[in-house]
Amino acid sequence: MKALYIASTGMSAQERNVEVISNNIANMRTTGFKRQRAEFEDLLYQQVTRAGASTSDQGTMVPAGLEIGAGVRTVSTPRVMSQGGVNMTERDLDVAIRGEGFFMVQLPDGRTAYTRDGSFERSAEGEIVTSTGYAIDPGITIPGTASDVAIGPDGTVSAVLDGDAVSTNLGQLQMARFVNKSGLESLGDNLFLETAASGPAQVGVPNGDGIGNLLQGYLELSNVNSVTEIADLIAAQRAYEMNARVISGADEMMQATSQLR
Repeated sequence: MKALYIASTGMSAQERNVEVISNNIANMRTTGFKRQRAEFEDLLYQQVTRAGASTSDQGTMVPAGLEIGAGVRTVSTPRVMSQGGVNMTERDLDVAIRGEGFFMVQLPDGRTAYTRDGSFERSAEGEIVTSTGYAIDPGITIPGTASDVAIGPDGTVSAVLDGDAVSTNLGQLQMARFVNKSGLESLGDNLFLETAASGPAQVGVPNGDGIGNLLQGYLELSNVNSVTEIADLIAAQRAYEMNARVISGADEMMQATSQLR
């Protein structure tokens, strides 16, 4: 009975949906995290009677065909790249992005990754790095004698050096934006990679070139809404239960048929 296999695809799709929702909830407190959503599409149809087929010698046609679907499958899990809220931290090297753009990060293998996580640190050499130790691109070094580090809305990094009365410009934070942000590949560690679907990175400076500005002493929160996720979770559970009931009902029908004398 095909109903068994159709319902099984529904259960499999909702299981994947719950996995996506659980990952969103698990990352509610992850800096700069962007939630995902599961998207589905129906499978191939069996054309028992095709619409418009002739039904008589007089040329009458079937107004609506007879099609039997094969179920559903998960087609994608795009990220919702909406702006997250900001939280005050009062740390000099915490930076939140307000608007479009990603910080650029240099990976050990030479590739460039992209992130919305602006919780930066200083390495032993004074270089600005991510919380996992990856250097920002282009690199900026803060001398050990520096004080009053300031990061402007336009990404200008400056500090007061030992013995100086005024701030010294140490470098410029650059950022990247993409035509299709949802096409970025998730790498983990709050990092994304460019793909053919995302399009090439368009590099520019904050507060210009369509890129948002920066806010020092703040971090961008995840855009996960707990109420929405719980509602989606309940809906996914009910859809899973209904598909399970279809399997149970189909099994009872097959049992009744097998018991006919």
